[in-house]
Amino acid sequence: MKHWVPFLVVAMACGCAADLRAADVGLIRIKGIIGPATANYIARAAEVAARRHDACLIVQLDTPGGSLDSTAEIVQAFYDSSAPVVVFVTPSSARAASAGCFITLAADVAAMAPHTHIGAAHPVVFGPGGSEKLDDVEKLKMVNDASSFIRGIAEKRGRNADWAVSSVRDSASITAEEALDSKVIDLIATDTEDLLRQLDGRESKGGVLKTAGARIVEIPMAAHERLFQLLATPDLMFLLMLVAIYGIIGELSSPGAILPGVAGAIALILALYLATILPLNLTGVALIGLAMVLFIIDIYAPTHGVLTFGGIVSFFLGALMLFNRAESGFRLSLAYIIPATLVTAAFFIFVVGAGLRAQLLPVRAGGEILLGKAVPALGRIDGKGGRVFVEGEYWNAVSDTPVEPGQTVEIVGRQGLVLRVKPKQLTS
Repeated sequence: MKHWVPFLVVAMACGCAADLRAADVGLIRIKGIIGPATANYIARAAEVAARRHDACLIVQLDTPGGSLDSTAEIVQAFYDSSAPVVVFVTPSSARAASAGCFITLAADVAAMAPHTHIGAAHPVVFGPGGSEKLDDVEKLKMVNDASSFIRGIAEKRGRNADWAVSSVRDSASITAEEALDSKVIDLIATDTEDLLRQLDGRESKGGVLKTAGARIVEIPMAAHERLFQLLATPDLMFLLMLVAIYGIIGELSSPGAILPGVAGAIALILALYLATILPLNLTGVALIGLAMVLFIIDIYAPTHGVLTFGGIVSFFLGALMLFNRAESGFRLSLAYIIPATLVTAAFFIFVVGAGLRAQLLPVRAGGEILLGKAVPALGRIDGKGGRVFVEGEYWNAVSDTPVEPGQTVEIVGRQGLVLRVKPKQLTS
């Protein structure tokens, strides 16, 4: 028995050392629009942090807002998580606007870096038409529902519920320093290390956080989450719309190319998906559609460039208005709009125009090119047959009206390898 004593002492020492060492801290970074991919990532990260028994999960946040449905999923994930969730709005230029305000208030600990800001949580309807498709009663219902939702979140976390409601009803927005004074957030930290120091010893989820000196372990995005998060931006959605337009119309103008049609179809499906999580303006969509119509009409009915010019103006205005009525984080940059307008105009004028004009040209191959040609009869041609020489080949020919050798005949039809001809009426 005495032989086991040293081993027991070592085991107890190791156990004490493990207790003294702070648990790991999970970390994820959310930058950009809040959507289904973001909600899935945050919920999965909370489960991972709980399974690893992390001291807490830190969510570094910088967002202009996003889908309220996805926000509700994130809030519920925070409530259900056994690991404390800390939302940290950082870096100093970051914001927790709109949906980000809900998410920050729902955290077990809400922290912000100096000079960041939070608020402007007035609800915006995402998808084609946005809030414009709602009447006044529907808008009031939406605002009341969002106000109740954010009040419940603030009261549950013991934060300033009155200000939370004003962020929805009046689009109120405040800096990190004002948020701390107004008891909207719990603390201000300069960086992650400072945050861990301030979190240490704080009570949360029925326990005490031990974060001083904790090792930060980042929980990466899954490949599909990263892809859809990358796509969920106005600029990339705009590019997908252009690929869909170029691909599908390019395939229609040059049938059989296959690749443009496939690329256009994939881009169209992705653009339709993003349309459900981005606030599209139907007026902008209609102007871009009108531009396509004007470009195509001008190809068939030349108008000395008048319709093409109108299409360029319509496309430019449509791109400007595509997300124009949404928050600033959802607006297109002129750095995308101007080149896209010029490239689209060139695409329709040169590429699509050439393809469509080629389809309208007369057939230049096969037996059809013989129709209408006038050639001399090599011998007598009647209903029983005869011969002509045309396009470097000898052809059998028949005619309802007998034709004498050397007489000029006109080819009016073809049946297999036999041409049907008639005497050519010569004019003086």
